[in-house]
Amino acid sequence: MLNLIDVLNFGVVVSGITIAILGLILSIRAQYMDREAKGFFFGIFFVMILYILSDLIGQLSIIYLKDGAALTKAETFLESFFSSLLMPMVTVYMLRQCGQKVRGRHFNIVMLLWAVYIVLLIITQFTTFIYYITEDNVYRRGPCYQVLLVPPVLIMLFNLVGFYRKRKQLSPKQRSALWAYLGIPLVSMVLQMAFYGIYLIILGTSISALVMFMYILDDQLDKGVKQTVELKEQQMKIRFLQIRPHFIYNTLSNIYYLCEMDPKKAQKVVGDFTTYLRDNFSASAKQDMIPFTKELEHTRAYLEVVKARYEDQLSVEFDTDYTDFRVPPLTLEPIAENAVKHGLDPELSPLQLSIQTVEAPEGARIIVKDNGPGFSEEQEEDDGREHVGLQNVRARLHALCGGSLEITENPGGGLIVTLLVPQRSGKEDR
Repeated sequence: MLNLIDVLNFGVVVSGITIAILGLILSIRAQYMDREAKGFFFGIFFVMILYILSDLIGQLSIIYLKDGAALTKAETFLESFFSSLLMPMVTVYMLRQCGQKVRGRHFNIVMLLWAVYIVLLIITQFTTFIYYITEDNVYRRGPCYQVLLVPPVLIMLFNLVGFYRKRKQLSPKQRSALWAYLGIPLVSMVLQMAFYGIYLIILGTSISALVMFMYILDDQLDKGVKQTVELKEQQMKIRFLQIRPHFIYNTLSNIYYLCEMDPKKAQKVVGDFTTYLRDNFSASAKQDMIPFTKELEHTRAYLEVVKARYEDQLSVEFDTDYTDFRVPPLTLEPIAENAVKHGLDPELSPLQLSIQTVEAPEGARIIVKDNGPGFSEEQEEDDGREHVGLQNVRARLHALCGGSLEITENPGGGLIVTLLVPQRSGKEDR
């Protein structure tokens, strides 16, 4: 016969599994959530459903099966295992959101504590010190029951401390999401240690996961809207940001002197400069992907104009046989311009620039290498001049094609900038 505590626990379980199923459906259908977040929440809610179903089967076994001790014991073990699995999962997600390496000291400590919990859980199956199921199918806490809860409580506290130390690397909504997910289950677990019989942690865990999901979804929606607005603003400003007055002045001055000294070379520079200006104005009006050949033509024109002035101070090598793909406008040219800006100096060794394209399974790779002194992205953002920097190139890549930009040091000095552009149709505009 059901008593009040049984009724309360059934209500808790029904509420918890309803929330978990709702969260699972929402995580599958969340169109504006990135793949990593969707995968995390799908895993969280799926494991949570297994956890709550194990608890439900265990409750039904205890109430209605007097000879179901073996089933109750198995379901109690699975319930404890699935509930504990949620903790390392959120640890991994927390570290990724904070930009930390997953396999580091924090992760190793959490996994060690989780392993201790699993060992205690296994030992429990053969002793009565922590909990046990009687022959007439009754769940009993042992004298050392609280020992089993020590590792998960320590994991939660350790995650809270680690998250607090890394909180500045997260947005306000990301911080609120993690506070909710880590704090609510911790309070529920402490209360469950004090109040025997009512499964408060099930409800607390379900609510915290759903609250976290809503915060993260809201945060990613905000970022998506902000990114779209910024992209539109960039497209309106590109024409003015990309063509700096001193570059136009220097080019025209160079053409002026070449007209007398080398008319043929002056004619070539005028043609290259005209191509450069045309492609800049054309790119500012483009909102879609363009053939890579057009972006390559733009980049060649810019570099030829620079070489006309600096002659032997700049050498460029192209290894671009693979061109059958599309890129966002003003993707390669700003990278080459940044390399020239930071690496071309008459007092330094000649700047060697290499541009390569590679076809890869995940998409096209554009690799730009230089032997200059290098520069940091912070310097790029803080130099006080208006131009399109690496952050803008990265934003366009991500928004228009889901691409990425990676910067590494060149072993021979300078930088290597690698652009990944997911495979698209390579057909050029007619």
